[in-house]
Amino acid sequence: MTDTTLDLARQIMACPSVTPNDAGCMDILGARLAAIGFSLEWLDRNGTRNLWARRGNTAPLFVFAGHTDVVPTGPLERWTSPPFAPEIRDGKLYGRGAADMKTGVAASVTAVEAFVAAHPDHPGSLAFLLTSDEEGDANDGTVAVTEALQARGEHLDYCIIGEPTSVNTLGDMIKNGRRGSLSGVLNVKGIQCHIAYPEKGRNPIHQAAPAIAELAATEWDQGNEYFPPTTWQISNIHGGTGATNVIPGQLEIKFNFRFSTASTPEGLQQRLCAILDSHGLEYEIKWTLGARPFLTGRGPLADAAIEAIRSVCGIETELSTTGGTSDGRFIAPICGQLLEIGPSNATSHKIDECIAVDAPAQLSAIYRRILEKILLA
Repeated sequence: MTDTTLDLARQIMACPSVTPNDAGCMDILGARLAAIGFSLEWLDRNGTRNLWARRGNTAPLFVFAGHTDVVPTGPLERWTSPPFAPEIRDGKLYGRGAADMKTGVAASVTAVEAFVAAHPDHPGSLAFLLTSDEEGDANDGTVAVTEALQARGEHLDYCIIGEPTSVNTLGDMIKNGRRGSLSGVLNVKGIQCHIAYPEKGRNPIHQAAPAIAELAATEWDQGNEYFPPTTWQISNIHGGTGATNVIPGQLEIKFNFRFSTASTPEGLQQRLCAILDSHGLEYEIKWTLGARPFLTGRGPLADAAIEAIRSVCGIETELSTTGGTSDGRFIAPICGQLLEIGPSNATSHKIDECIAVDAPAQLSAIYRRILEKILLA
């Protein structure tokens, strides 16, 4: 029997769609969707291909979201088989995008094809939000589509993103939220001078050290049922001229908060500055809010996903908010319930990226069962 999901995954994996290049993936996917009654709307921006495809005009609106771009391959000679010539061996599908996230995209398309074939007059509406700018700067992809949808007052009731979320076996973990990301560049000002005459200067490294220790020891929040506690980490630190006999005039520290819904970016900024002020530092900070946290608690979509994974895979799934950011941060503000459900994340972005060869068909079956639980209940 032909595995239509595996075939489609291999077809789009063969497209060398290194971000932000789509390399023809969306033409393949768009043709499949148009053939089952979807209207296609291209919302390209600054060279990024974005597709909004919709079938139906009634509520509720169920959306599958994903990206067709992949990260660069790395050294080709290190791949066992060419990254854009998908190959099956040892029970696995190999190639760039197998995990992140062309299998998820393919599975969502074949799930909808099967669902529409069985229920051509289904209640509600179906849509796809596809972009080729997720692995790069993410300035002109999903964010562009959600801005367009928001501008015309469109609201998504349910959304599944096919990002790789599983750990050891398909379905053992799904993401029902993501932490926020708040970064800062802190410049602590001192007075440069000869190191033999420290009384003539002010060493910003010495001044900042107690503040750094307090920041590292601070409990920002305790998290909650779904999120671990907020963390603060230094990623880069630099001070000095390179000479051994000069007290530096400034210290630069780059840091990041990964924060839960138990904190706000404004509150974290205020608390950090209060600690710096308490140590008498002269400083400047440039802040960058990369993402706000989002969460979908237990409800119709999460319950449907849990049941679908139990039915298809025979296991109990774990709801998790761990990991980095995703395009879900752009969709969540206009979506009632959002989950990320996909294959194993073990080899994402790695040389010889791969997933279990039976994962595409299983993932498609999970998606279809979720659709049935949500739209046909």
